[in-house]
Amino acid sequence: MTTVKISPKYQIVIPLEIRRKLNLRPGQKLQILELGNRIEFILLKNIKEARGFLKGMDTTIKREGDR
Repeated sequence: MTTVKISPKYQIVIPLEIRRKLNLRPGQKLQILELGNRIEFILLKNIKEARGFLKGMDTTIKREGDR
C-alpha cells in the first residue's frame, strides 16, 4: 500500500506505479466519491473508447414466451 500526502493546496500525487498500471495521462477526468470514511476515484472514459467492448458476447439466451 502506498501513502500520499495532501499538499497545502489540497492536492495529491498519484504514484507512478498506479499511473502506469492504469495508463493514466494528464487531462483525463476522474470522478470522486466519498463512501463513509474513504475516498474513491473512478476514471471517466470517453464513450468512443467503449466501442466494440462487447464484441463476441453470446447473445443467444432463452426468452420468456411473452417477450
